[in-house]
Amino acid sequence: MSNHYYNAEDLGKFGSIGAYQKELADKFFSWYGEVFKDSALSAKEKSLIALAVAHAVQCPYCIDAYSSDAFEKGWSEAQMMEAVHVAASIKGGAALVHGVQMMNKVKEISM
Repeated sequence: MSNHYYNAEDLGKFGSIGAYQKELADKFFSWYGEVFKDSALSAKEKSLIALAVAHAVQCPYCIDAYSSDAFEKGWSEAQMMEAVHVAASIKGGAALVHGVQMMNKVKEISM
């Protein structure tokens, strides 16, 4: 048994997620493939977005995959880190803006 939940080797097994539900996995992979093709945004731009989102959702598999993908598509380390900072600032801001909900509740119960 592993000492942690995430194993880098499992990223290579992603294609096997259809083992128990092939039809749904096929639909997912078809959709996923379409999403990352050049269209209104380039595949290169989508790679950087995916890297930022991977950090926001804190998926180590996605971080590994899109760190490699973004670098291979020509993004610099500085650009990649800036994208991570954008994701972090949005996630932090989202947590902080929910503080308004707390303030509203405290005002309500303290009256």
